[in-house]
Amino acid sequence: MSFAAAAGPERRMLDLGLVDRLARLQLLARRHGLRLRLAAPPARLAELIELVGLTEVLVEPRRQPEEREERLRVEEERELGDPPVH
Repeated sequence: MSFAAAAGPERRMLDLGLVDRLARLQLLARRHGLRLRLAAPPARLAELIELVGLTEVLVEPRRQPEEREERLRVEEERELGDPPVH
């Protein structure tokens, strides 16, 4: 099974061989204490990755804008000590 996708002036094949190579790169990265994650793979590549069950391993989860906004508005609670003496 293979899919062709336009990638600029060249065409690249999106097939299970590419998914296999990405999985092998991820394993190599893990052995060196790193990780390989695809932030926004093309839809057809994402479908193939999902087909073989590697979505959680290879694809970065999409975050909702609301989650990021909530994280930025975190307020810390703290107790105020004695006021400074002048």
